[in-house]
Amino acid sequence: MPGFTLNIAVDELLKKEFDLLRKQGKQHPLQKEYGIEAKPVDHDKLNVWRYNFKGVEAIHKPTNLRITGAIDDLWQNPDGEYVVLDYKATSKAGKVTELGDRPWHDTYRRQLAVYRWLLEKNGLKVSDIGYWVYANGIKTKASFNKKLEFELTLISEKIDDSWLEPTLIKIKNTLEQDKIPGPNRTCEFCGYIREQSEAFRAKK
Repeated sequence: MPGFTLNIAVDELLKKEFDLLRKQGKQHPLQKEYGIEAKPVDHDKLNVWRYNFKGVEAIHKPTNLRITGAIDDLWQNPDGEYVVLDYKATSKAGKVTELGDRPWHDTYRRQLAVYRWLLEKNGLKVSDIGYWVYANGIKTKASFNKKLEFELTLISEKIDDSWLEPTLIKIKNTLEQDKIPGPNRTCEFCGYIREQSEAFRAKK
């Protein structure tokens, strides 16, 4: 799939914004607005953990699978717990205040669960409450004027990572079986391959 370059730009700018406050030991206005006592934390591995081709790594010993994930940011609350979060950018009508039941919303939840699991495997005490910093592009301005403005909101949820280790075992078993699994009808990648295969056969 093509890269979401505008989303990547928002991620980079949010990281810079939080990093300025990280150096000063201060809270972000968004944290104050939502009454979150956590602050951006200056962990010595944060830059590695943010890097897409490295990220946070851990070996799942029962399967010997190496699991990785690149986090956007890391906060710490007064209890000394680390807080995992992710930046999201969109542009939709209305204020984004919660995640719904859309399929990609569940991928966001799984994403935080993987991050929390990875950080715990790296020896961190991690809060079971995770956050999404949502940047919602405002489309109601009178003109573009070389500037795209966003409304920032903070969404919190309790992280459920109970599914993760059983899923890793299923993945390992699937990889080791002799029979290739059939395509999943809800998978966009499988759908692309299926349509291309059908188009190819139709040309013969």
